Amino acid sequence: MENQCPKPIRCKAAVCRAAGEPLVIEEIVVDPPKAYEVRIRIICTSLCHSDVTFWRMKDFPGIFPRIFGHEAFGIVESVGEHAEEGFAVGDAVVPTFLGQCSDSECVDCRSPRSNMCSRFRFAVRPGMPRDGAVRFSDAQGRPLHHFLGVSSFAEYTVVDVNHLVKVNPAMPPALACLLSCGASTGVGAAWKLAKVEPGSSVAVFGLGAVGLAVVEGARICGASKIIGVDINPDKHELGKKFGLTHFINPKELGEKTVSQVIIEMTDGGADYCFECIGLAALMNDAFQSSREGWGKTIILGVEMHGAPLSVPALQILHGKSVIGSLFGGVKPKQDIPILADKYLNKELELDKFITHEVGLKDINEAFDLLLQGKSLRCTIWMDK
Repeated sequence: MENQCPKPIRCKAAVCRAAGEPLVIEEIVVDPPKAYEVRIRIICTSLCHSDVTFWRMKDFPGIFPRIFGHEAFGIVESVGEHAEEGFAVGDAVVPTFLGQCSDSECVDCRSPRSNMCSRFRFAVRPGMPRDGAVRFSDAQGRPLHHFLGVSSFAEYTVVDVNHLVKVNPAMPPALACLLSCGASTGVGAAWKLAKVEPGSSVAVFGLGAVGLAVVEGARICGASKIIGVDINPDKHELGKKFGLTHFINPKELGEKTVSQVIIEMTDGGADYCFECIGLAALMNDAFQSSREGWGKTIILGVEMHGAPLSVPALQILHGKSVIGSLFGGVKPKQDIPILADKYLNKELELDKFITHEVGLKDINEAFDLLLQGKSLRCTIWMDK
C-alpha cells in the first residue's frame, strides 16, 4: 500500500546556491514520483568533470540553486504510474544523463546506428524531461533545480524511466556507479562507436578518467599499440595500468609536433584517434595524427570555449573521418548491462578508476581533488 501512494521524503543533499561556490549540505524534500518516474535511494555517487563545468557556469544553462551529480548507483524506493512494468521496489539501478525510450516509433532508439533518443531529446534542463517541473524543494519550500535528469548529490532523487537502467545486483555499488557515465563513455567509444579492431593502433589525447576508459576499451578490443598524449608526466605510469603501450608528452618533443611523432610511431598515422579534453586545437592534432585511407578521429570532449573545428577538406577526401561521440555511442538500457557482465566476467577492469572515497558531508573535498588533478574518480557515499 505504501508504494501505491508514496509520500514526500525529507533527506540530505549537497546543494549549490551559486556558480563556483562550495556545496552546502541541507535538508530537502523530494516529491513522490509522477507518471513514468522512479524515486531511488542513492547508495553512492561520484564527481565527473561535467559536474564541475556546470558548477562554474554563471549563465544559462547554468542555473541555481541546483543539485548536481549524474554518475550514481541506487535502489528503487518507489515507482510512479506506468513505471511498474520496467521497475520494482528494491531493483539495483544506475541513472544516466542520456535517455533511451521504448517507443516503437522512435527512429533513433530503434536503430543500432544511434544512441540519441529523438522522442525525448537530450538537453540540459533545470527540471524533469516530461513536464519541466522540479521534484526538489528546500526547507523553506523553495524549488531546487535538477541536473541532467539525475541530481545524484542527494540521498534520494527522482528519475524518468528513460534515464534509468537495471543492473546485476552482484555489481559492487561503487563500480556500477562508474558505468553511469565516465567508464561507459570511454569504453563505449572504443568498443561500440569506433569498433577498434584487434592489432590496430590507437592514440588517446587526454588521460583523464574518460581518456583512460578509452585506453581500457582499446585494450579489451585487442589494439596492439595504444598511445597516450598528456602534458602530465604522471599519466605515463598510470596509463600503463589501463593498457597504455606508449606515452607522449607534448612539452618534451622539441620542434616536432605530436602528429609527426604519432605518424612515425605508427608508420603512417594511428588507425583511431580519440580526443578526450574538449579543445578544438587538440581535435585538430588528433585528426592530423590519423592515418590516410581509413583513420578515424573520435571526438569525446565538449569544446570548452565553443570554438569550431576546422580540418583540411583534402584530408577528408583522402579517407580520413571525424566522428562525434556522446556517451561513447552507448545505448544505456542495452549496453550498460553488457558492460556490467564484462566486469563480472573479469573482462573489464573498473577498480583502478576509483582513487578516493568520501562521505556526502565531505563532498567539497571531492571537488578539490578533481580540480587539483589528484583524482580520477572519487566515490561519494551517502552513509559515511
